[in-house]
Order: sequence, then structure tokens, then C-alpha cells
Amino acid sequence: KKKMKEENAELAGEMSGHMFFKDRYLGFDDALYATCRLLEIMADTGKGVDELIQDLPKTFTTPEIRVDCPDEIKFDVVDKIVSLFKAKQDVIDIDGLRALYDDGWGLVRASNTQPALVLRFEALSKKRLDEIRNEIESELNIIIKEIK
Repeated sequence: KKKMKEENAELAGEMSGHMFFKDRYLGFDDALYATCRLLEIMADTGKGVDELIQDLPKTFTTPEIRVDCPDEIKFDVVDKIVSLFKAKQDVIDIDGLRALYDDGWGLVRASNTQPALVLRFEALSKKRLDEIRNEIESELNIIIKEIK
């Protein structure tokens, strides 16, 4: 919600499926509200969901991937992978690593509820998704072995 306000975005979403709408109150995060707003947009535009999303880019994504990692080291692991990737490419380091590529991204963050790391990946092709995932997971495995 904070980033949505900073960017003056009309709509924001999280990988978890949470959606936030700016239009009537900054911060709605409710499935029923999202459904009603979508129905309202469809009624106002006369378009179906397929038409509304047809211009969005087609991407390939992974589900949330959980990697077991002891609580005692998980934040150190994340700090090290952030430093490693910062040295070689653009990253966003809010709450972990989001390594940015021209055609995708990879995310590594420490779980706040489990002794685990949470990973997600997205790219414009399946091949590129696999390449990004393999690069980040390989580096992550090396770091985990070094810290243990």
C-alpha cells in the first residue's frame, strides 16, 4: 500500500493474490470488493475479462518456492545474495533480493513465519524463466553451504 501511494498507482497487487484499489479508499484488500470492482469495470466498459487483459504482457511464473533454511542463518543468506547480485546487476533490495533482468526477475526473501527462504521467478519465456531460476538457485546453494 505504501508503494502504491508513493507511485500514485490506481491498482496494486501482491504475488499472494492480494489486490489494492486506489479509487475510493487507499488500501482496500478484499476479494469480494475486488470482484465487485471488476464487475463494475466490465459493466462500464462493456468488455469481458479476456478483452480487459488482452494487452497485458504474457509471462511465465513459478509458484512460491520454499527452501528450508534455519532461522539462525536465513537473514545472513539473504544479505549475502543481495550483495552478490548488487555487484553485477540492478536489484531492488526491499525485504530481500529482487534481481532485475530485461526479460524477467528473481526474488529471494526470508520467510517471516518459517525457517525458510521464499523464492519466485518470472520471465517472458519458459526458457528464460529456467535460466534466471538456475542462476539464482545456484548462487543461493553456494551461499547456504558457505554459511552453514
